[in-house]
Amino acid sequence: MAMLDVLNTFNRFPLAKLEVGQQLYWQLGNLKVHGQVFITSWFVIAVLVIVSLLGSSKIQRIPSGMQNLMEYALEFIRDLAKNQIGEKEYRPWVPFVGTLFLFIFVSNWSGALIPWKLIKLPSGELGAPTADINTTIAFALLTSLAYFYAGLSKSGLGYFAHYVEPVPFMLPFKIIEDFTKPLSLSFRLFGNILADELVVGVLVLLVPLFVPLPVMVLGLFTSAIQALIFATLAAAYIGEALEGGHGEEEHH
Repeated sequence: MAMLDVLNTFNRFPLAKLEVGQQLYWQLGNLKVHGQVFITSWFVIAVLVIVSLLGSSKIQRIPSGMQNLMEYALEFIRDLAKNQIGEKEYRPWVPFVGTLFLFIFVSNWSGALIPWKLIKLPSGELGAPTADINTTIAFALLTSLAYFYAGLSKSGLGYFAHYVEPVPFMLPFKIIEDFTKPLSLSFRLFGNILADELVVGVLVLLVPLFVPLPVMVLGLFTSAIQALIFATLAAAYIGEALEGGHGEEEHH
């Protein structure tokens, strides 16, 4: 109940009144949440949990099937984190980077492969969780918290010294930069996935047979690229924070 009271307090101070399309709301006290985003997010989580259980239920010395897929995904994510964060520091961050990548990847592909629109709701319609700005902004906030935690855990309060380098009047610009970097990632992800769903939806209505198929294949490719970009840059920001915030150029 205490957590619900806190959420209700925030709900009394809405940041914006802009809404796009119809939404399915669930009422929790005075708090409204987007029901369709929760439904599709739970679906993505269920898929990831089931695949993880299938891949780790019967571990074999020579992997095959689902275990082989899981080990390939783990190796790919490990290499991504190592390249962006550094060999000495990357291991604790593999779960976070991997969770970002896998959730976004499966979310994007669910929007491209699953005919969510055929499932009727009392209001609103289902779609990829990443086609909702609330989901991508949540990823941005998690990324911000992650690299602030990384910087503070490595350098303590000395992490904030780079905010006044090379001159003190850079302070407001550095603060703005730290919050706009992940936000720009979230808007790019949201815009690309929403645009892909809209284009496919329009083509299916206009030319329902063969024309939408190449666009859907292209959508699968771009969806995978968007997940890779988000996870890679999130890991790069964490790597910068661990180095003391000396800038992306020095990190790379």
